[in-house]
Amino acid sequence: MRGEPVKKSISYLFIILSAVCWGCIGFSNRLLTHAGMELGNRVFVRNFGTLVVLTIVFALLHREVFRIKLKHLPVFMASGLVSILLLSIVYFQCQTMCSLSVAAVLLYLAPSFVVLFSAVLWKTPLTKRKLAALAVSLLGCVLVSGILSGEASASWTGIALGVASGLTYASYTVFAHYGLAHYESYTMIYWTFVFAGLGSIFFADIPALLPVLRQPEGVWGCVLVVVVSTALPYYFYTKGLEGVESGKASIITNIEPMMETLMGVVVFHEALTVWTVAGIVCVLGAVALLAGGKEADGAKQRA
Repeated sequence: MRGEPVKKSISYLFIILSAVCWGCIGFSNRLLTHAGMELGNRVFVRNFGTLVVLTIVFALLHREVFRIKLKHLPVFMASGLVSILLLSIVYFQCQTMCSLSVAAVLLYLAPSFVVLFSAVLWKTPLTKRKLAALAVSLLGCVLVSGILSGEASASWTGIALGVASGLTYASYTVFAHYGLAHYESYTMIYWTFVFAGLGSIFFADIPALLPVLRQPEGVWGCVLVVVVSTALPYYFYTKGLEGVESGKASIITNIEPMMETLMGVVVFHEALTVWTVAGIVCVLGAVALLAGGKEADGAKQRA
């Protein structure tokens, strides 16, 4: 009996760690941008580089991931092409057409989509605790982004791309739900990046990429975006989904914009405003609301 709460706590920890790692992507992207890497090559490096790293690691430690049934390929293909590759494209493009704050807020509509997907597809109850956490979390994202300061800008096309980024981001949780019904988390991650990595080849510009890789800043940026901001967080998140309900997991990942904000303050000496602090408190409060105690609705069902 004691093992179950411990296992669930570890699952929550995995979800939190995934958000922390994803929160480093802004830093790695800045390194790559400063080194002169274009959008297409950043998409290629992140996805194909992760595929190479995972192939080497799993070939040495977990060769069982290479064995799957052909009938399950559509799940991995959808996860790789929609949840990873398409997300990279629409979100990076959104950032060029909107302020970064607007792009971040639209991306973090994802937990709302996941909660709705869970209710429709798997009949997961929309409990009061979950709805309250979702509302507080979304408020925190808006506050952290600085959108209330009136400095944000956006076009309708950019907004549409931002909403699409939230949908594609949310879709990974849906596809992972079906993939994990048949395979371990390692297999789900690997085959997702098989399709994301191979698909990203079409966006690569090798002649333009090589000069960037000759710079220390470019090399470190590639290492960070592949290992810290992609391979590790997708492993942590997929592993956490084995013990945390998908709607809760997606809301908890709203820690990511908070981490990006703190990274900007510590590394790039960006201003820490009252709005930002209030947003961080909201996001942490939403996570605590989900992770702590039992949901009343769920308790009634068990009774």
